[in-house]
Amino acid sequence: MEPKIRGAICMNAHPKGCAEETRRQIHWTQDYFSHHKASKKLKRVLVIGASTGYGLASRIAAAFGYGAATIGVSFEKEPSEKRPATPGWYNTKAFDEEAKKAGIPAVSFNGDAFSNEMRAKVGDALKSLGGPADLVIYSLASGVRTDPADGTLYRSVLKPLGEVYKAKSVDFINGRLGEVEIAPATEEERRATVKVMGGEDWRLWIDYLGAQGLLAPDVKTLAYSYIGPEVTHAVYREGTIGSAKKDLEETAKRLDKELSASGGGAYVSVNKAVVTRASAVIPVVSLYISLLFKVMKQKGLHEGCIEQMVRLFSQRLYSDKAVSVDAEGRIRIDDWEMREDIQEEVSSLWERVDDENIEELADLAGYRENFLKIHGFSVPGIDYDAEVDFLDI
Repeated sequence: MEPKIRGAICMNAHPKGCAEETRRQIHWTQDYFSHHKASKKLKRVLVIGASTGYGLASRIAAAFGYGAATIGVSFEKEPSEKRPATPGWYNTKAFDEEAKKAGIPAVSFNGDAFSNEMRAKVGDALKSLGGPADLVIYSLASGVRTDPADGTLYRSVLKPLGEVYKAKSVDFINGRLGEVEIAPATEEERRATVKVMGGEDWRLWIDYLGAQGLLAPDVKTLAYSYIGPEVTHAVYREGTIGSAKKDLEETAKRLDKELSASGGGAYVSVNKAVVTRASAVIPVVSLYISLLFKVMKQKGLHEGCIEQMVRLFSQRLYSDKAVSVDAEGRIRIDDWEMREDIQEEVSSLWERVDDENIEELADLAGYRENFLKIHGFSVPGIDYDAEVDFLDI
């Protein structure tokens, strides 16, 4: 079985490769916490968007680092005898199996996280696990959302606002540079993107759980975001997605004000740029990440999803100190990425990179490897010449 890649999208996933990569993250977490004792035991953790990327890493950190019973919600295509599932389906199955072996309760739902029906299912699962959630992670990355209030379907877009956006980009498969040009979004597209990726659904989840008595008094809830360098701001931070992320941050402030009354808190965690299925399709980002990986690896500061989330949990959320936030109330676990020396070097490489020197200046090989691994390919120990059963990991 070989990867089928069209543009920046891999159309298939290797069952055993996805499962093995999930186990690798679990084993890394177990090894870390065998040397660094967790300062707090978590009882119950809900992760909304739990099957890939930072959501999966968060669930692994909670379960295998802090001993938490976890509930994971995701929306993945299931496999058939002829076609594989999407990567998150295999990741979740591997997580569930490893949690069962370790005696850690885990409940996984595959369905629409935006729906009231899913909220009710999760509420029942929390009750069956014995009580309220200590931590609620909101890590959804979806292109569409149906508003449960009136059934309207909204679609998000990745576009700049106001002006056409032009910048360097790279085809990370063949290593060729080009220029991307994106027309600006309409106001209707901007509003739709906020409806899909802003804070409204996060708010609905916290309101529902609170009304059901399923939030611990000192509950923490987090949503994930990204800021990144100036070169990506027009299409990301200052574009349609940026509007949604700003709405997410305003939601965090309102939720924090409510939850802090009982000792809880709500935060947006700004995370480091990593290769995910979502980030791979954002123009410009693949080139930036390839240059960033080169610099951060040279300085010994590179982190993937699991390393980043374990640092978030152990050094920010559950350390001996109060949660450290920036002036906007955000947790900045992207602090290493955004260090002045890192960004200066990446900017210098950005100006110099061309078709002749890109393999030297950028870590395209590392980017490709990460991209393949999140789809179950290029994973050590997997026989890719062997016959594949799409129903089995």
